Amino acid sequence: MDGERLVETFVELADTLVDDFDVIDFLHMLVDRCVELLDVDAAGLLLADQRGRLQLIATSNEQARLLELFQLQNDEGPCLDAFATGTRVSHPDLAQGGRRWPRFTAAATEAGFGAVDAVPMRLRDEVIGALNLFRTRSGELDAAALRTATALVDIATIGLLQQRSIHHHQVLTEQLQTALNSRVTVEQAKGLVAERLHVDMDTAFTALRRYARGHNLKLSLVAHDVITGEINTPQLLNPPTGTGQLRR
Repeated sequence: MDGERLVETFVELADTLVDDFDVIDFLHMLVDRCVELLDVDAAGLLLADQRGRLQLIATSNEQARLLELFQLQNDEGPCLDAFATGTRVSHPDLAQGGRRWPRFTAAATEAGFGAVDAVPMRLRDEVIGALNLFRTRSGELDAAALRTATALVDIATIGLLQQRSIHHHQVLTEQLQTALNSRVTVEQAKGLVAERLHVDMDTAFTALRRYARGHNLKLSLVAHDVITGEINTPQLLNPPTGTGQLRR
């Protein structure tokens, strides 16, 4: 594990009080760093909406996205259990997990995953979501990796809840709902980019995100502009010409 990169990640996760705080990019950074820093092959994050129902908000790749959606549609899986109980849920050998989550286990093993850990996003009695960590090989997650994953999730949770407390309880609820709505726009744009550039969904998302960061724009805004035609998809492959101002 890269110690310097880990420290950098903790700093980034704690920095939620800036004026241009972007929930979508923040949570995608969390799942990406989990894959980068821990001994896992994919990660997915579910957050509760205004009604307390879990919604998909960020994944590290397309396989994880489809599996998280399957989990929600079938109302079974480790993330749902972690959210409901507020405790870590794991299965070191999904090939033997049919009794616990029969439909999820079948889908996960078919996708090539052999083990899973789900960590709740929890502060005291408040649980706002859960993070799934997938591994292609079976076996327990290394104890050090598990401690690091829990610490990353805790810092992210505290950061989100701290951001909420400044503007009262309802602000983050609305912000998270906006993020969920923005995710739909991002998914639509990702599909358009994949179709028009003849690339897979992961490559399409990387192009959208790189363009947003390179031009100092919010990811949801870039997605919207792609859908409306204000940004032509080939532009996503062009390097930025300047830093620009963040558009809200």
